[in-house]
Amino acid sequence: MKKLLLILSLLISYSAISQNTYIHCGKLIDTKNGKVLTNQTIIVSGKKIISVENGLLTPKNQEDFIIDLKDKTVLPGLMDMHVHIEHESNPKKYIERFTDNEADIALKSTVFAKATLNAGFTTVRDLGGTGVNISLRNAINRGDVEGPRIFTAGKSIATTGGHADPTNGMSNYLMGDPGPKEGVVNGVDDARKAVRQRYKDGADNIKITATGGVLSVAKSSQNPQFTLEEIKEICSTAKDYGMTIAAHAHGDEGMQRAIIGGVTTIEHGTLMSEETMELMKQYGTYYVPTITAGKEVAEKAKIAGFYPELVVPKALEIGPKIQETFSKAYKKGVKIAFGTDAGVFKHGDNGKEFGFMVEAGMPAMEAIQSATVTSAKILGIDDELGEIKAGYLADLIAVNENPIENIQTLENVVFVMKEGIVYKQ
Repeated sequence: MKKLLLILSLLISYSAISQNTYIHCGKLIDTKNGKVLTNQTIIVSGKKIISVENGLLTPKNQEDFIIDLKDKTVLPGLMDMHVHIEHESNPKKYIERFTDNEADIALKSTVFAKATLNAGFTTVRDLGGTGVNISLRNAINRGDVEGPRIFTAGKSIATTGGHADPTNGMSNYLMGDPGPKEGVVNGVDDARKAVRQRYKDGADNIKITATGGVLSVAKSSQNPQFTLEEIKEICSTAKDYGMTIAAHAHGDEGMQRAIIGGVTTIEHGTLMSEETMELMKQYGTYYVPTITAGKEVAEKAKIAGFYPELVVPKALEIGPKIQETFSKAYKKGVKIAFGTDAGVFKHGDNGKEFGFMVEAGMPAMEAIQSATVTSAKILGIDDELGEIKAGYLADLIAVNENPIENIQTLENVVFVMKEGIVYKQ
């Protein structure tokens, strides 16, 4: 009897292991070569792609099954290099930091994570929150929660009163004196300690606020907020720990310090000069524009009471300028990675960014590549994600139309697979 049970168990295990999924693709975006292929079959086994074949192949075994996407266009799972997965802007956001507990933040974040995944974004870089983002990443990795693969900065690093100082706008009674543990630094020793604390917390990367910001309760949206020495210390320490560094920056001087200091990406880059663009090319720094966020905050600023009074003029000044800056930077030859700042607007609307990029002069294929092969390279995962290729993880999405002809179709993703599991069909 024991032998029989063992044989049955082995047969069941073999059947499960040998079962393959044949995905019939009417069109397939070859992100590496920038081509649109027709009538392709992707064969998936477990978490990985084992083959990409010409033609619509018939499964070899009766255990195998077909996913019919013959009337769709299939792409690699998309990547957003700038999200805030813990929150979503609303008129109560500035009050919620006093009323929400970690459990509230965590539960809300699961909803945002699922919306992001359903929008076709199977990988995101989360650039700052309370630390709950680390727990959410872990929960998704365990399979407890549905969501994208998350690379998170944990808490952002700011200076006292800087854009990511968590006590901005509070009364003296509540403000206290936050330090490196809370992500606030003053001087190179603090800078080093803050990076090491992020590593200790379990963060994947580092985010600094190199200049003032729009949505913080502080006067300036563009003043430089770190010394060059502080940035250099943050970057050198982060690189010791194998971490990349993202720099929020609107003002030009703060941007230049961040680039020279060694950051990996510049986020927003609103008031970027041509000199700074050339500097980015010299240092190999990537630009993550977040055009959608700029447009959204400018619109929300027109709604009475949506933002605090101190925020409104900053939103009206900075928001409308990002798309124009992106256009200039792209034409200058600055390397572009896809990022939206989702959380500043509704999670799941990430795909709008593609339309704004194309509108500003970037060809549709290059916009798609910025959210696949380019982003994968920044994250150091270009050997397993960003392309539809044998040996790569089976992160696949589908849309109704050819996005090269209609980029807006990426706002309506109809099929999502992440690591071989179908989440939307």
